[in-house]
Amino acid sequence: MTLEDNKAVVRRFIEDVFVAGREDTADELLAPDFTPHTWASVEPGTESFKHTMRRMAQTLSDVQMTIEDVIAEDDRVAVRLTSSAVPTGDFMGVAAAGKPYSIPEIHVFRVRDGRIAEHWHVADLLTMMRQLGALPEPARRRA
Repeated sequence: MTLEDNKAVVRRFIEDVFVAGREDTADELLAPDFTPHTWASVEPGTESFKHTMRRMAQTLSDVQMTIEDVIAEDDRVAVRLTSSAVPTGDFMGVAAAGKPYSIPEIHVFRVRDGRIAEHWHVADLLTMMRQLGALPEPARRRA
């Protein structure tokens, strides 16, 4: 597979799986031994990932991910994106308040034979918690 093929797999995964929640696409695009390195509650394999997808779909609405950059080298694809959603149920220990959030995220995928074999993820959770009202905004400095 070419670098462009790998980038297309990742773009499709983000749109069809992360945003639209399509389990059939997850089955198609995840390697059977898929390993998520960031989410402690998600075990390797596709079933644990799909269980987490279903749980998130019950908790979030209006999910959007706007891809800002996609960079590929060898079998890795890095994506910088902005994600937004509205928690409609308890989310990350915060009671649903119907407040939207919008945060930057970085995702790194390892693609093997046209399927996603590994995933790493970093998100600005501090900003998200502030937007959801779970943490106070930082004090403003006076000049």
